[in-house]
Amino acid sequence: MSSSESTSGSAQIGVTGLAVMGSNIARNFARHGYTVAVHNRSIAKTDALLAEHGHEGDFVRSETVAEFVAALERPRKVLIMVKAGAATDAVIEELAEAMDDGDIIIDGGNALYTDTIRREKAMRERGLHFVGAGISGGEEGALHGPSIMPGGPAESYESVGPLLEEISAHVEGVPCCTHIGPDGAGHFVKMVHNGIEYSDMQLIGEAYQLLRDGLGRSAVEIAEVFDEWNKGDLDSFLVEITAAVLRQSDAKTGQPLVDVIRDEAEQKGTGRWTVKSALDLGVPVTGIAEAVFARALSGSVDLRRTTTGLASGKLNGSPDDAGKFVEDVRQALYASMILAYAQGFDQIQAGSAEYNWNVNPSGVATIWRGGCIIRAKLLDPIRDAFDEAPNLASLITAPFFRSAIESAIDSWRRVVVAATQLGIPIPGFSSALSYYDALRTERLPAALTQGLRDYFGAHTYGRIDADPGQKFHTLWSGDRTEVPA
Repeated sequence: MSSSESTSGSAQIGVTGLAVMGSNIARNFARHGYTVAVHNRSIAKTDALLAEHGHEGDFVRSETVAEFVAALERPRKVLIMVKAGAATDAVIEELAEAMDDGDIIIDGGNALYTDTIRREKAMRERGLHFVGAGISGGEEGALHGPSIMPGGPAESYESVGPLLEEISAHVEGVPCCTHIGPDGAGHFVKMVHNGIEYSDMQLIGEAYQLLRDGLGRSAVEIAEVFDEWNKGDLDSFLVEITAAVLRQSDAKTGQPLVDVIRDEAEQKGTGRWTVKSALDLGVPVTGIAEAVFARALSGSVDLRRTTTGLASGKLNGSPDDAGKFVEDVRQALYASMILAYAQGFDQIQAGSAEYNWNVNPSGVATIWRGGCIIRAKLLDPIRDAFDEAPNLASLITAPFFRSAIESAIDSWRRVVVAATQLGIPIPGFSSALSYYDALRTERLPAALTQGLRDYFGAHTYGRIDADPGQKFHTLWSGDRTEVPA
């Protein structure tokens, strides 16, 4: 059967919101043998999906929410694929009015995790189950197998988990889908995933600019470098598609496409959410923050227009040994990417502790190995590191990553120095190196910061020769003796 009119109770899963992602997810379910009820506010989109792809499996057409819900087996399972925010709330409310106790609503959009916490509580109070499921992989992943990060009640996962696992990507037979934790855990992990994605893309962009402006390489020549890099430690989806983008020619001008694209990176907001959350949690995700600010700077067109051509100082010429410089950039990129993942997992662990989610970092690394945008060879040793030490303080202390950074550190420093001498901006590389140096430094200038805070605001300070919980204050405006706080 290619498609049918509404048949009560025949569909195992329903999908509402049939833009590209929703349509592809619906097709993915159908291709795996599920009968899929489909619904969209615009009936034309429903009919377009069935006309073009109805032959791929069993679909149940519906025009109204009542028809849509009636077409589902109990407990009903509905996946929402609509724009995050007010639109999601509206669809949830409409569905909730038509559903019964025990039915399950799954939000597959890029929702803010605090919204998911709120929605899960509200639905629970109405007798419904609510699952906030982060989905990564873009349009291709949605159709052929994404990485799926579902949160919500464990009882809900018993029902929807098998369906989601089946349509997810698989690596070595293991599904790229697992229960992340309660209420907003799934969307929180997806948010951090996107933050790492921001950081990785910024680092890749900086490597590209170093080779372009530092060595004068063409886009096609740099594509060949990224192809080579993708055969080793940097093997990843983003490095792979970087080569593809750099190799693409513009049909109109014949130039490399990258040279005719405006250098103004846009963003949908998940990177900003990651940084805001990290600030609230007190987690230093400096690389992700720099990537977000780099996009903001690129989009500050008027500001850039008025400052282009400002003094650069005396700059050095191109590196003497091009081959050595390329290898240094590779090493710096690898080390900086390690730091991006390390910061992301730090934030996941902090969020898990804050909200009592009990997120398993090894499980997260496992499901990110396929389907998602940040899938990379690097995730296998990340999974192994957390398997060996579930409460690992930082990835960079695990033997594999400690050794990798020790091997790359000299190249990393040379790249940062060279970029400074060449006047090439590298906020990602330099921020990652500074973060690493701050972690390994025994004594930071924060002692002076705290002394200054005590001087102007009596904020107190701790002493290295006293109990960590004991605080002191110097009477700066008096005789400058020290007193216990």
